[in-house]
Amino acid sequence: MANNYNNANKPPLNIAAIILGWILPGLGHVSLGQQRRGFLIMGGVLFLIVCGVLIGGIDAVDHKNDGLWFIAQVWGGLIVVGVDMLNQALIAPLPVAEKVTRVGLSHANEIGTLFIAMAGLMNFVVLLDLIQAVKSEDLERRRTTRDRRAS
Repeated sequence: MANNYNNANKPPLNIAAIILGWILPGLGHVSLGQQRRGFLIMGGVLFLIVCGVLIGGIDAVDHKNDGLWFIAQVWGGLIVVGVDMLNQALIAPLPVAEKVTRVGLSHANEIGTLFIAMAGLMNFVVLLDLIQAVKSEDLERRRTTRDRRAS
């Protein structure tokens, strides 16, 4: 049976957009001309990260004590890496008696960790979408252009 798949129709791999999308979630789509989609992605991922840090504290991201969670969280980009660096510099070296007063405890910390992990996994799916995304205009612009042509 012959393979009818044509490599000429295959969209190019957008390495730069993928890297930009990891550095700041949504920036990869913005770089491809999909501003509306990119800013919606940016808002959603950053909302989850900020809420996670506000709920669980900066120790909600900890690559040393929560390594498996960090694998999911790190897909949230440089913001998550920065929060982890803050945690390692400001909270981790403290003595236990002082650390207890500065960390999120129990369920609040777990919920914050979960929020940030969900943001990372959401951005991972967005990065997978960027693999075969095509440079194009926003959906709203295409619709208005199509509507003008129809009338």
